[in-house]
Amino acid sequence: MAASRDLEKAKEAYKEKDVEKMKEAHSVKAPERHQREAGKYVKSLIYGGVDGIITTFAIVAGVVGANLDFSAILILGFANLLADGLSMGIGDYLSSKSEREYEMGEREREEWEVEHYPEGEKKEMIEIYEDKGMSSEDAKSVVEVISKYPVAWVDVMMAEELGIIETDESPIKNGIATFLSFAVFGFVPLITYVIAQLTPSLRDNPSLSFLLACILTGITLFVLGSLKVKVTGKNFIRSGLEMLALGGIAAAAAYGIGFGLRALIN
Repeated sequence: MAASRDLEKAKEAYKEKDVEKMKEAHSVKAPERHQREAGKYVKSLIYGGVDGIITTFAIVAGVVGANLDFSAILILGFANLLADGLSMGIGDYLSSKSEREYEMGEREREEWEVEHYPEGEKKEMIEIYEDKGMSSEDAKSVVEVISKYPVAWVDVMMAEELGIIETDESPIKNGIATFLSFAVFGFVPLITYVIAQLTPSLRDNPSLSFLLACILTGITLFVLGSLKVKVTGKNFIRSGLEMLALGGIAAAAAYGIGFGLRALIN
């Protein structure tokens, strides 16, 4: 059964040091299953989006710095969306799969040890609790109670002995979330140039096109940085400005490299 509390509200209460809000957070009904399911993939969505928009905008800035044609921006930009997006998605899938396989392997080992040598596992748990400051008598009492419930016993051993907090995230869903987020947010810096292809006045004014791309990208970076508080718990304004600054640094570096290479080649 899920914990009967509102985790987001509990986090807010901690940041505000609001005891009453904390009590309210622990009194509410547990979130619905589909809400918890969606929350699992927030990290993949945010970091996929951040990588997508920064790398694509860096490509746009580099091409503009090199004074290349609009077509180069679109070709390189969309190639990056597909190739790098797939790479990110596959990477997230493989890393999540490997992590899950490792967790399952360790759990199977712990279950085997609990079944065949429970005395040794109890001794380990008692030592762990004693190291945490619990008296020997209390540690033994706690372990005796926990050891009556094999599933809970293994859960505790996984967390306390191995430092593994198991997840039930789907590696495939993680990979898909990362790829889609990369593609959607990575498309933002290219929006202006796609529109420019259909708008001669904008196409004939590359400086305006780049300025609009910078504005759209900057706003999106700030929003993404603000959403990152879902993972980090930091202040959303600070997080948004931090993301905006990092994206600006990456774009400035790419623009400078493009400009420098153009001067060198010419």
